Amino acid sequence: MAVFGTTNAKVLMPRNIADGMITQTRTTSLIAKLSGQEPQKFGETDYIVFNDFPKAEFVEEGSDKGNTSGGFTSVTAKPHKAQVTMRFNEEVQWADEDYQLGALQTLSEAGSVALSRALDLGLIHRINPLTGSVITGWDNYITATTKKVEIATADADADVRSAVGLVVNDSANPAQVTGMAIDPKFAWALANLQTKLANGDPSGSPRYPDLGFGTDITSFLGITAAQGNTVSGVPEAADTKVRALVGDFMNGIRWGIQRNFPVEIIRFGDPDGQGDLRRKNQIALRLEIVYGWYVFPAKFAAIVDKA
Repeated sequence: MAVFGTTNAKVLMPRNIADGMITQTRTTSLIAKLSGQEPQKFGETDYIVFNDFPKAEFVEEGSDKGNTSGGFTSVTAKPHKAQVTMRFNEEVQWADEDYQLGALQTLSEAGSVALSRALDLGLIHRINPLTGSVITGWDNYITATTKKVEIATADADADVRSAVGLVVNDSANPAQVTGMAIDPKFAWALANLQTKLANGDPSGSPRYPDLGFGTDITSFLGITAAQGNTVSGVPEAADTKVRALVGDFMNGIRWGIQRNFPVEIIRFGDPDGQGDLRRKNQIALRLEIVYGWYVFPAKFAAIVDKA
């Protein structure tokens, strides 16, 4: 039986469907690379947050025990549903089964990349990937942080040090820096840095030779790093001017997948407001996922380009 199936035999137009499909490169989720997901039940999930960790007490024999309890509050990770619906001409149903499987797999992979990027765009910027606009009703996202370093010099590594300092030196919300998300433009700026001669001129030797051309940075100055253009929000949205994010990706984000729906093939109706499928001789493929997350923006600092 064919993968897509068909009930109405039609004459195939005089053209062939080429083997394979051409796709544009898209980076996958940086959040998933820098911050491990955790199991979550569907719906809002509460997390207990210790504002003041309890302190242990040494008790001498026969002495009373003191109160060592710490203060705590709670935060709530909210569900956010994302979907991808792709239309394509129904002629693909008439190709042989091997091709159909390949097409289904390629489309599913493309949709999966879109959903993984949606995690970044929503959690980092509160951006709706389809429209490129900000979801004003969301108030929990990384770039809500007030800790920001504006790029002012050619020494990109100095900006990284300044951003890390904002995180680790904050006495009100102390945090460690466990990761760094880098936009390709900033990765190139780091890789392009040169050592300096005694008079201050560039020496021609790379300052960080292990970065190569900055195309696949996995660490910088001992910090785990991941590179991708979801940091700046492009191409789904206008450039946010964010060039890097540093902070506690391990403890500053709590996220998980609450529901992961199987791939759905839609042959009838108007699933996306683009007109009736049967009338347009199309079928549609839909992928859906429900993320849940809570972000502690104070545990992050953003490096931003001048507006």
